[in-house]
Amino acid sequence: MKFLTSQLLSLLLPVRSRPNIRALVSYSLLLIVTVVLFAAGFHLIMYHVEGQEHSWVTGIYWALTVMTTLGFGDITFHSDLGRLFSIVVLLTGVVLLLVVLPFVFIRFFYAPWMESRMRFHAPRAVPPGTQDHVILCSLDSLATSLLARLRLHGITHFVIEPDPVKAVQLHIDGVPVVTGGVENRATYEALEVTKARMVVANCADTTNTNVTLTIRDLSPQVPIAAVAEHEKSIDLLELSGSNHVLPLKLRLGEHLANRVSAGHLHCHVVGRLGDLLIAEFPVHNTPLAGRPLREIQIRETFGLNVLAVCERGRLIPVTPDTILADGSFPVVMGTNEQITTLDTYLVIYNTNFNPVLVIGGGEVGCVTTRTLRSRGVTVHMIEREEALRSSLEGVADQLFIGDAADLELLMGAGLADAPSVLLTTNDDAMNIYLAVYCRRLNPELRVISRITHERNIEAIHRAGADFVLSYASLGAETIMSLLQHRESVILGEGFDLFYVPVPASLAGEVLVSSHIRARTGLNVLALRLPDGEVIPATASMVLEPDCELVMLGSEPQRRDFTEEFR
Repeated sequence: MKFLTSQLLSLLLPVRSRPNIRALVSYSLLLIVTVVLFAAGFHLIMYHVEGQEHSWVTGIYWALTVMTTLGFGDITFHSDLGRLFSIVVLLTGVVLLLVVLPFVFIRFFYAPWMESRMRFHAPRAVPPGTQDHVILCSLDSLATSLLARLRLHGITHFVIEPDPVKAVQLHIDGVPVVTGGVENRATYEALEVTKARMVVANCADTTNTNVTLTIRDLSPQVPIAAVAEHEKSIDLLELSGSNHVLPLKLRLGEHLANRVSAGHLHCHVVGRLGDLLIAEFPVHNTPLAGRPLREIQIRETFGLNVLAVCERGRLIPVTPDTILADGSFPVVMGTNEQITTLDTYLVIYNTNFNPVLVIGGGEVGCVTTRTLRSRGVTVHMIEREEALRSSLEGVADQLFIGDAADLELLMGAGLADAPSVLLTTNDDAMNIYLAVYCRRLNPELRVISRITHERNIEAIHRAGADFVLSYASLGAETIMSLLQHRESVILGEGFDLFYVPVPASLAGEVLVSSHIRARTGLNVLALRLPDGEVIPATASMVLEPDCELVMLGSEPQRRDFTEEFR
């Protein structure tokens, strides 16, 4: 009865029902008119051709039996005209009753009924006793990337979905979801927000402001991480009560700018472990390229641990015999003083002082350009839209309006001599195309790109990109670092920093004999003690219980670790 009621309500709701009712009425009128016309045709042919007289009831009876293909055979035509008429009636009936009618039933009866059931079954609250969970206010690309990390670390989480139908589908797909208005107080009461570990406000800036105010009315203590689409919204979100405001587009532009090879060679700090810094540096066009680590002696000279080598989306474990390719980026860890000493050594190498090329004049492109110019790097920008010319004047040293795929425009902007090109459009297909095109025109070029969808990461690396970073992975890593009370480490797509308790099977073992890298591919960076102190990894380091392994690698490698060392 409840389902029947919901079905009737779905048909009678004014906004949603008008097109349905009109279609049903139109179909019904068409069917009635068709039967009446066929009954009239039956009378005319029977009377004037066959010489028989029948009632109107008989005419309607005959039309329906023929249209429904029942064809009892008690009333038949003997003339060719009558039989041709019967064929027309039969074919019309097949179309209207056997093809159109099932569609009408599914579209206007079955589908609304299923929707009503789905609405009734959409989860509207978290299970009783839920606590220490993460609430995500929207299922966008950031949330999708974050969900995988939360599952991997066993952190309970829920996504808010206002549409009950979508909520049911997400529930079927295995996504923990609660349906409700993202700005409604009742929704957060149903989510037990007062017991939550964190709320991630990842909607539009205005919505995030309302969400923050709503939650603060319920709980002054629950941590809120709010994403700021625009720089001007940062202060407002902080005033509303957000503990962590994340201007991800701003940070994305800064991280892309940090990977540029221009001017003198220098280190890029990408993260921190306690008092230790993690940094990377290019070897492009330097005497370091083509030499093994054994000859360079980074550890012996500077005291830095070489953790791995990044090469176009791959994290390569290192040995003393690892040879640095021209496009390699060694990843090192050490103190601030050690990093500064290495930086002083690298600055003697002159890479390329020609202008850097930025393709895409959106918010990320503008942030990237401003960051580079603040460091004294000359930047040329290419933007397709003429309408943006006035807003982009003065952002770059020189602005070019036109299609970046235009060879003449690219060369005029300085691609042939540029040390680096940054692809900052929000179109993955365009960025992949430009990566191939720019790489072909200038093989020595360092190609840095943003990406939107994780499925395109491998493709753009194959296209020639040296470094790739997405809004989603940057946001997910930032939020995970907040949840785990650690500094974030951004090494590019596919690389994550993992804090994993030392498994019982490894407790008391020496690191070199654990064979973690050989069995999982993960790079052990350090050991974090119970008091928070971070000790850099050495071959002879003992894996003490109650400590955490700090490891660098991919999510599949992290899963392999869990399977190998249960």
